[in-house]
Amino acid sequence: MDDALTELTVYIVDDDRAVRDSLSLLLSLRGFRTATFASAEDFLAAWQPEWAGCLIADIRMPGMSGLDLQHALVARGSSLPVVIVTAHGDVGTARAAFRAHAVDFLEKPFDEEGPVLAVQACFARERERLASRLVGARRDQSLAALTAREREVMDLLVLGMHNRDVAERLAISARTVEVHKARVMAKLGARNLAELIRISHGAGG
Repeated sequence: MDDALTELTVYIVDDDRAVRDSLSLLLSLRGFRTATFASAEDFLAAWQPEWAGCLIADIRMPGMSGLDLQHALVARGSSLPVVIVTAHGDVGTARAAFRAHAVDFLEKPFDEEGPVLAVQACFARERERLASRLVGARRDQSLAALTAREREVMDLLVLGMHNRDVAERLAISARTVEVHKARVMAKLGARNLAELIRISHGAGG
């Protein structure tokens, strides 16, 4: 997961080879990793759930359009940011692209800064998403390390119950509740009850 933060890729999908090559060269010279595809179908055939970075797709291509590709990725559960490119820009098309959660909409011919700024915006979003996912994975690992009793104690504490109430509910001593609470806090890295509640809620618990 840490590697994914440094291996973001710009996936360029356009049926015009000249556009693919020029975009790839432009972005590569700015330090971005790129991969090119001649059609939406080719991209979907190669797509992997773990791919991270962004997609730059032409809106009008033989077969699937860029918007079709957006919808197909959403259906697959992908959150890959999308930039739509077209030589036939209009308000309706732009609106449709943004409704499908496109990050940007670029008209051909575009200057050098347009694609670069769009990719930078996409990558900023991706880094935030991947960092959040990493935090979530570490949190889940910590929760998995709790014993069944520790999880019971935590669940009751985050409901707002006091130690003595937890002790009565679980038929254990208040001192034992304190011991379990201390272990839960240590394992989860929670400094106080507020943090414990946030961690628990973040895990869907």
